[in-house]
Amino acid sequence: MTARAPETIAQVVEHGLCIGCGLCQAMAPDRWQMRYTPQGRLRPAPISQGDDTDILAACPGAVAMANPDKTPETDSVWGNFHTVTRAWAGDPDVRFRGATGGVLTALGMYLLTSGQAKFVLHCTADPDHPMQSPWTISTTPDQVFKASGSRYGPSNTLAGLEIALARNEPFAVIAKPCDAGAIRALAQSDPRIDTLIVAVLVMVCGGASDLGKSRAVLNEFDIDEQDLTLFRYRGFGNPGPTRIETRDGRAVEKTYLDMWADETGWRIQSRCKICPDAIGEAADLAAADIWPGGSPTGEDAGFNGVITRTDQGQRLLDAALADGALKQDQTLTPRDMDDFQPHQVRKKHQVAARLRGLTAAGHPVFRHVGLRIDDLDTGNIAEEHGARERAAQGRFSEPFDFDSD
Repeated sequence: MTARAPETIAQVVEHGLCIGCGLCQAMAPDRWQMRYTPQGRLRPAPISQGDDTDILAACPGAVAMANPDKTPETDSVWGNFHTVTRAWAGDPDVRFRGATGGVLTALGMYLLTSGQAKFVLHCTADPDHPMQSPWTISTTPDQVFKASGSRYGPSNTLAGLEIALARNEPFAVIAKPCDAGAIRALAQSDPRIDTLIVAVLVMVCGGASDLGKSRAVLNEFDIDEQDLTLFRYRGFGNPGPTRIETRDGRAVEKTYLDMWADETGWRIQSRCKICPDAIGEAADLAAADIWPGGSPTGEDAGFNGVITRTDQGQRLLDAALADGALKQDQTLTPRDMDDFQPHQVRKKHQVAARLRGLTAAGHPVFRHVGLRIDDLDTGNIAEEHGARERAAQGRFSEPFDFDSD
């Protein structure tokens, strides 16, 4: 059976292909606005009718693509790269507060202090709804620093992309790998992307949960979401605890392993389960957790695996190391990354089968370019049948419904 791509934004959402990146709102704010569903997912709510062909040409639910630049190194799993190194933020405070080694925070701050970028488009904790992670623009290193730490729920960073481009100033983006893929796809029709964006930086991603995961934690401690003043998912150590604070002075924490050890409770969104590029092949630079075996055994000082994907990314890494914004101590290999991120290796080999299963169930799927998904296909019949069965049960389907707020 031949795979077919979604033909409308509605099909992207209804067939579980939406990740809530916000690109449709950026490109057509008169037609789409990002809102939360009752399940705690960010999804585009229709405002008016119109032709969304231009959006679908870049939407991560309709297309996924690697950066097309040639590189000196390549690997069947980890793709094209210049170097892989173990690094961390040169500033101890940034290293402590940022997730893992604070590399992405340090680079965002460095791009501003060095004058290479006028601002950074990224996400931050919503001061009024601390579990949520809306897009923001930071124009100072301190703003980037205060937004440090991983956000494990939905984020709509690309909803701010058009506003960022309209400023007509050089800027950087810190986002998810799927967001980077959307940016690369959009660059094929919007020349402002390559002219104005000086760096696209991403984390190697284990998947984006919906807010149901966070709400379950609140229920565990009998805390009302409206009482929150802080919901910090990561940071203040590596891996750092999840910390919750309330208006009446309560404070509770969960260790990383207590928070994430039970994978059945992660509430990972459907698009993440078939993600063809969680390792940042569309970015200039990707930063990863690097725990041997794929899971932490305790707290440490914080180290990132840093993968440079483009000339631009390698130049940024070299400059940041030379100026002390980052530090490094050893070169890594793709086989090291296999050990640190075994779930990424499994997913790369399983995606083709899952997509076949969805296609057999009559679902549209995204097209993929330059990500070696077919080359890595192991013909896993169990994965194919599992995806087909889940689709038949409606587990890849979503309705259009939204919270009133």
